[in-house]
Amino acid sequence: MKQHLLTKINAMKQRLLTMENIHIQGKSDEQWVDIIKGVDLYLNRGEVLGLIGESGAGKSTLGLAAMGFCRDGCVISEGSVHFDGKDLLALSREDIRQLRGNRIAYVAQSAAASFNPAHKLIDQFCEAPHLHNVMGRKESEAYARKLYKRINLPSPETFGLRYPHEVSGGQLQRAMTAMALSCRPDLIIFDEPTTALDVTTQIEVLAAIKDIVKEFNTAAIYISHDLAVVAQMADRIQVLLKGEEVEQAPTKLMLKAPKKAYTKSLWAVREHARIEQPAPKKTDTPVISIRQVTAGYTSQQDVLKNVSFDIHKKRTIAVVGESGSGKSTAARVVTGLLPPRQGSIVFDGAELPADYQKRSRDQLRQIQMIYQMADTALNPKLRIRDLIARPASMYLGLSGRALDERVRALLAMIELEPDQYIDRLPSELSGGQKQRIGIARAIAAEPSFIICDEVTSALDQLVAEEILKLLDRLQSELALSYMFITHDLATVRAIADRVVVMKDGAVVEQDGKSKLFKPPHHPYTELLLSSVPEMDAEWLDRLLIARTKKRAKKRGRKAKP
Repeated sequence: MKQHLLTKINAMKQRLLTMENIHIQGKSDEQWVDIIKGVDLYLNRGEVLGLIGESGAGKSTLGLAAMGFCRDGCVISEGSVHFDGKDLLALSREDIRQLRGNRIAYVAQSAAASFNPAHKLIDQFCEAPHLHNVMGRKESEAYARKLYKRINLPSPETFGLRYPHEVSGGQLQRAMTAMALSCRPDLIIFDEPTTALDVTTQIEVLAAIKDIVKEFNTAAIYISHDLAVVAQMADRIQVLLKGEEVEQAPTKLMLKAPKKAYTKSLWAVREHARIEQPAPKKTDTPVISIRQVTAGYTSQQDVLKNVSFDIHKKRTIAVVGESGSGKSTAARVVTGLLPPRQGSIVFDGAELPADYQKRSRDQLRQIQMIYQMADTALNPKLRIRDLIARPASMYLGLSGRALDERVRALLAMIELEPDQYIDRLPSELSGGQKQRIGIARAIAAEPSFIICDEVTSALDQLVAEEILKLLDRLQSELALSYMFITHDLATVRAIADRVVVMKDGAVVEQDGKSKLFKPPHHPYTELLLSSVPEMDAEWLDRLLIARTKKRAKKRGRKAKP
């Protein structure tokens, strides 16, 4: 009895966060609806809890509630949130302000929407330590450089002198992770922190997060739809569905023997896999041909170096590589947003003007884009009918009843009920629904070629699979060609006919999907393939040990005379 009491006391000393019977409501059409329905959550010091579930499950809403925070239009209607013995829901605004950013930090999914574009990264890093009197400016800058180096950001001594728009999306996501650590908090909420990262960078960031959490005994809530990633990070996993807890258990037990049917469905391997189309004939004219393109954002540095590949009718080319490899820059060149210094873009046998401003309206119509972050790609003030109608009006000259009928037909085409969605705002849609609107907006112009820039990376596995199926069906029905930019090799297997692998601005390998994924691989392709997380809680540790041994062996060979 005495030992049991001591155990309970010790557990209470270690308890950092306790959330009991949390009910959160949001207002929709002037009515309050339940978002979180009586969920309990607890977290001990130094423990990492993985929160998983499909889009709309309430993961981010519950994570924000752990800070005593709700988004606009939402309210914690019932329950309690205690952090280190303090009732967050009863604290004054000033007291809770002192906690947030200092003892409780948040890493958002969309780094691009979270940074102030008018200030340098180092200034934004140093803001929280200064406001909370944690450390002075010089000490903050030194700590920033230390963290930048630790999470493998380029040129860590000068990286912070850049503005947010001057770094890649993956680099910006890592910079936000460093910023969250600036005050050495007791609790960090990681909301999909590696969604925008390629697999090799993701490994480095996951390893850094894991080390820092362990070193500083920091507790963390790790929100993700990537189950394999959660398996590497979490001590315990809690599954949510439509605002309710499905089950929770230690990670290894959850991976080995999930109890509920819903959890088992999340664990299941995704089934969608596009049948690889046969290689086109040599006499077939490509829809898009990128010919020996060299390009960069300054005159001193080339981001693309003599890049060439073709995309044929009704084919999907997946362009893969690390953050900064040149994938998105290649897309900018194709769209005419970045004229190349050398080389050309050929559309259906005719060379396109390098600058989009010099292209005809029909040339602009033929090439459309679907963006990674639907949250930032859709104007939040426009209703769905206006978002989809604009390209149909601008490129096809539709108006009045004909335009309305076209918008409704497009909504039906992307499997959204027109009467239910046509007058909604983007804020009233889920992540997957927003991405469907992005797809409808792209096909509204009746293009022949679409660039898909990481279109499933922000979506959970179930929703992502539905989006891939939709793109596959539209390609068949509308004779579309896709350039699919992605860092997710599972997506490549599901959607691609041919794969182009890029590194440091150059194409290192390109081939049909079936051939490229079979050994022997180019060393860089092998690195990408080996970096894809597996559903094994010890996979990351084994990989890091193996790579450390490999580097040591390589250094040993170089040291020999």
